[in-house]
Amino acid sequence: MTGIQDGLLAETRKLEGWGRYPTASGLSTRPEKISAVREVVASGRWTSVLARGLGRSYGDPAFNPEGCTLFAERLDRLVSFDPSSGWLRAEGGLTFRAILDLFLPRGWFLPVTPGTRHVTLAGALACDVHGKNHHRDGSLGRHVGRIRLLLASGEEVECSAQELPELFQATIGGMGLTGVILEAELRLRPIQTAMIRQQVKPAGDLDSLMALLEEHDTRVPYSVAWLDTVAEGRNLGRGVLLLGDHAGIADLPSSQAGNPLRRRTGLRATVPFDAPGGLLNPTTIRAFNSTYFSLQKRKAGESLIALEPYFYPLDLVDGWNRMYGRSGFVQYQFVVPTETARSTLVGVLEACAHQGLASFLSVLKRFGPGFGNLSFPFEGYTLTLDFPVTPGLFEFLDELDRRVLEAGGRLYLAKDARMSPATFRAMYPEFPRWLEVKRQVDPHDRFRSAQSIRLAMHSQEVPSR
Repeated sequence: MTGIQDGLLAETRKLEGWGRYPTASGLSTRPEKISAVREVVASGRWTSVLARGLGRSYGDPAFNPEGCTLFAERLDRLVSFDPSSGWLRAEGGLTFRAILDLFLPRGWFLPVTPGTRHVTLAGALACDVHGKNHHRDGSLGRHVGRIRLLLASGEEVECSAQELPELFQATIGGMGLTGVILEAELRLRPIQTAMIRQQVKPAGDLDSLMALLEEHDTRVPYSVAWLDTVAEGRNLGRGVLLLGDHAGIADLPSSQAGNPLRRRTGLRATVPFDAPGGLLNPTTIRAFNSTYFSLQKRKAGESLIALEPYFYPLDLVDGWNRMYGRSGFVQYQFVVPTETARSTLVGVLEACAHQGLASFLSVLKRFGPGFGNLSFPFEGYTLTLDFPVTPGLFEFLDELDRRVLEAGGRLYLAKDARMSPATFRAMYPEFPRWLEVKRQVDPHDRFRSAQSIRLAMHSQEVPSR
């Protein structure tokens, strides 16, 4: 179904996140200008709306099945840049890839980046994304100046840590529910080269891996560990720590020193079709993990690696989410405090083994202090697990939720597809504070998503079933 609403073409289409679960059918439109977004929001034609970037959140945060989803990636104008300070101002639809295309050759890099370039500035702020340097530099919100926000009333306001600070903090990590981020200021980081000094450090078990992470916390800006989730016994939690720092010109071989900012993006591949169900199972993952761990042991030590393959290895495989089959997958990411991290990680890994579940992509990182409100990170350890959607999976994840909650942890809203309203409230104690700000600027709950509806984020109370 298509139609013209407020001068925009609106059509009914399939809506989903990067995990391809869940899916819904709903109205969508793709505004070309900020004025069109303003007209749609102010007109009240749809009972609720939600701005969406590139849809790289995994579950249901980036679409609205009841009202209209605004695909905002065309609102991508670069407004200004100050080369003396690194401050960039741009419209919310500008992608990290576009920022890198323009500024990496000029010696600038993002202050914080997730594991993909295919996100918009507004989407990254709405999720308050984190990267390999959270233990040192925090999440993206700590590197933002001012935000220009379109409210439900149609009014535009500018907020920052100094001006309307409560709205600013509620918007960063607020999942797009306080308004539409029209423009934002981001401070880029100067770099000398497009290369990373990488250190590869294999660890034979979880204790060794965690010790390596803690040892290098204050020494190296970037750290991330690959975890073998099918290793058992004395090898439980074995993995490979990948440390990184920006290479200087003096670190480059003479063959590269003449063009230090030349980009080397690596070879690309494509997953052209949905993989057969069951392709990623404990047997195939065990074989892959064993081979990968052996290869990384041989690579142990320090080397130079191109910046983009270091930060965005999965971007080299177009459509990698199709590896999990047509039913999609759930990315389960949690953070727990340092004090309870080891026991929780051991319990989760043992539970996965007992259930016969294996995660193909498993990542362990250290977090520094958090940003507050609905921002996900806080000081501790975060583990990311990928599971194909299969019968019995959600009951198992409910059990993992209980383990994480008992340990004082929480799940990442940008990855969530099935958390319960009660679990959400228990994991995010600052939700009432966030909701108070939301009600001030959006009293009729005009900005909604499938996730906010599922979690009943319009109310402090847990809905009765």
